[in-house]
Amino acid sequence: MLDALDAVLVSRLQFAFTVVFHVIFPSFTIGLSAWIATLVGLNVATGNPLYDRLARYWTKVFAVSFAMGVVSGIVLSYQFGLNWSRFAEVAGNVIAPLIGYEVLTAFFLEATFLGLMLFGWDRVPKWLHFVACLLVALGTCFSAFWILSANSWMQHPTGHIVRDGIAYPHDWLQIIFSPTFPLRFFHMVLAAFITTGFVVFATGARWWLQGRFMDMAETSVRMSLGLLIVLVPIQGFIGDASGESVRVHQPVKLATIEGHWGGDDKPGAGVPLVVFAIPNAATRTNDYQIAIPHLGSLIVTRSWDGTYPGLSTFPADDLPPLVPPFFGFRIMVGLWAIMMATVLFGAWQWWRGRLFSAGPYLRAVSFVWPIGFLTVISGWIVTEVGRQPWVATGILRTADAHSPLSMATVLTTLVLFMLVYFIVFAAGVTYIHRLLKRGPVDIHIDDSGLRRPISAAHDAGRAISQPGE
Repeated sequence: MLDALDAVLVSRLQFAFTVVFHVIFPSFTIGLSAWIATLVGLNVATGNPLYDRLARYWTKVFAVSFAMGVVSGIVLSYQFGLNWSRFAEVAGNVIAPLIGYEVLTAFFLEATFLGLMLFGWDRVPKWLHFVACLLVALGTCFSAFWILSANSWMQHPTGHIVRDGIAYPHDWLQIIFSPTFPLRFFHMVLAAFITTGFVVFATGARWWLQGRFMDMAETSVRMSLGLLIVLVPIQGFIGDASGESVRVHQPVKLATIEGHWGGDDKPGAGVPLVVFAIPNAATRTNDYQIAIPHLGSLIVTRSWDGTYPGLSTFPADDLPPLVPPFFGFRIMVGLWAIMMATVLFGAWQWWRGRLFSAGPYLRAVSFVWPIGFLTVISGWIVTEVGRQPWVATGILRTADAHSPLSMATVLTTLVLFMLVYFIVFAAGVTYIHRLLKRGPVDIHIDDSGLRRPISAAHDAGRAISQPGE
């Protein structure tokens, strides 16, 4: 029995390891494909070769990221059948069609037009190439739609019936649009756009500080900052609304991320906002707690003295691991606050006409490129660990969803996965980093539309002649 439980834990670690690697790439390619489509569209509309050169450069980065996302996603699908065969048996009638819809819509759409997007430069009309880029971007959003739909059903299953322990679809609209899905979908897509926005923002700032590609650097900084000024505050509102959805549909998860035990609430005392603590499952209290009185009530219930179910009101067997979602949520919110401060200060500098005169600010921005990735990973830890001990809430527990595998077997595959991932994906990430560091040095498109190699001396001359604002 102990060996079986250990196998479950190692399988969970294996899935967590592979999904963290995987989510990095879709959270980048969703936004990056939209960024490329925007640049290609601007080039079609204005004829400005600057947009064309930027689009060609970022397409190289997209191609590598997209390939690694596809490869890492295939691994996740195999784990459903190999490590979690009982889950595939119980929930496969619902989950398998949703994953199949992703292939039929998103993957086929991307596969059909990806070649045209990558290799259609100067070979097809510009408007057709723009359409291809647009459809690839749409395909990435379709992919997020179906994956988030399947995951949201696992978070809060609806539209199904259970016969002999097996879930069968009853109402596909309820399954696809389960109550937690809409906000989670928009939350994820916005996160992807914000992630890409900060990568472009940091890359443009780095170019400008180095005195390279000055025209493209300033365009990248302005366009990405303008996008982030709009999206980062909206993400805050979407995140708050998602918290309300969690309160209604996943009260155990809410109590976990808030560190709220309850059970001894006094009338009028309200619920404090726990800023820091170490949740203690053994004593069912928080150790070293730092809290602000009533603020938890105000944020969660929108009232000064409101309350909501605490962890003490739920059976111990239904509680998730407490520490990862508790701290993951605070890391996620803290990183969002840093994003908010960054873009608000940038907006203020832009309004003052000093955006490219604030050397320290752009220097700081050049280091914030990973902030979106870290935020997405923190959010997924909150989402997935906070759902435990259920793999499909109310239908199947994680401990009962595992294949009859020994701990040694699963541990061996985990070690092999880690070795392969660190070799293959380290090489891919290193190559992307080199592309970002090198910049678009391959070609220059002059005002006549002619494409020719660009020299370092020519680029340095442009940097001197265009020092910025």
